[in-house]
Amino acid sequence: MSRSMTAWLEQQAAVRERRGLVRTPMTRLGGDPGVDLASNDYLGLATDPRLAEAAREAIGRWGTGATSSRLVAGTTALHLELESGLADLTGMESALVFSSGYLANLGVTTALGGPGTLIVADEHCHASLIDGFRLSRSRVETVPHNDLGATGHQLRTRTEPRALIAVESIYSVFGDAAPLPQLLALAEEHDAMLLVDEAHSLGVAGNGAFQGRGSVAGTELAAHPNVVLTATLSKSLGSQGGAVLGSALLREHLVNRARSFIFDTGLAPSSAAAALAAVGIIRAEPWRAAAVHRNASSLTAGLVRFLQWSGTAVEPFQQAGAVQSIPMSSAAAAFAASQAAHRAGVRVGCFRPPSVPDGVSRLRLTARATLTPHDIDYACATLRRILEETP
Repeated sequence: MSRSMTAWLEQQAAVRERRGLVRTPMTRLGGDPGVDLASNDYLGLATDPRLAEAAREAIGRWGTGATSSRLVAGTTALHLELESGLADLTGMESALVFSSGYLANLGVTTALGGPGTLIVADEHCHASLIDGFRLSRSRVETVPHNDLGATGHQLRTRTEPRALIAVESIYSVFGDAAPLPQLLALAEEHDAMLLVDEAHSLGVAGNGAFQGRGSVAGTELAAHPNVVLTATLSKSLGSQGGAVLGSALLREHLVNRARSFIFDTGLAPSSAAAALAAVGIIRAEPWRAAAVHRNASSLTAGLVRFLQWSGTAVEPFQQAGAVQSIPMSSAAAAFAASQAAHRAGVRVGCFRPPSVPDGVSRLRLTARATLTPHDIDYACATLRRILEETP
């Protein structure tokens, strides 16, 4: 490695160390008895034997990999069946499966973007969307979180012929919900598309007969011509991959223009089969989504009485989905608290810049359907103790 590059890497490492932003992958051991409040396996399906059996059968028939891109030889009957199942689950006309949720967001934003498209993005959009915005060559205007007035202003004053509003239905760090009906009204008024990332909503959100089918299913947004969804198969569905859902015309456009679809090896058949099994379970077992919300409420009840640390009042907890977010005084405090919790047998997420903006480091707790009352009581008692001791 060149001397100049080595010196720069050493300087970058020193800056991360000084700012308390060093990251190290946390190794997860099989059969770990700890309480898991960190993973996105919201419905507990990642270890469900039905998904494992579906994956094994797919490997036996199709092999361990897709063998090529979807457009060459990487599309199997499983991929098409999964796309049909996802579209039906969410109430959208069609779906296109990618090899990850990250690539699904890159694909749709770059394929719909360009110099003639304005992207109006909520400031809390996920990094995969932000990277897609940058690659799209669109003009991007970032608006304050859930600010309908600012969104409307950007749409109303644009010079581009096309516009795309980008939001998450349930936000990945703060856990709050987007005002989807009002955003749809803005999209209709200003002839814009509304892109809704359902990563943390699919499998968790939904009311009545649509419980677990996401924030859009069963609402006026479902199959609306101005609406496009993205989703991941690696959270509630316990598998791997991602999808874009919308009109058949949109799907055809993505097949021909989304570079992260065209030039990427297709999703492994085993992952497609596992996700397809999960789609069926979500429809047949709505109690799993209900359990996520019940456990999220229990986590809130167990922590909300903890009033303050370092002189900062605790923000109200969000209960739109599985995610609960606890603000911390600094990145270093967030990291120290997460490490202390891990040592005590409670895994929590630690979000520091650049995952979140400067000044909003926090712990993220994810409620899961398979948590027991004992798990929640122990986790809350442990976190209260740690937060009281964290400067």
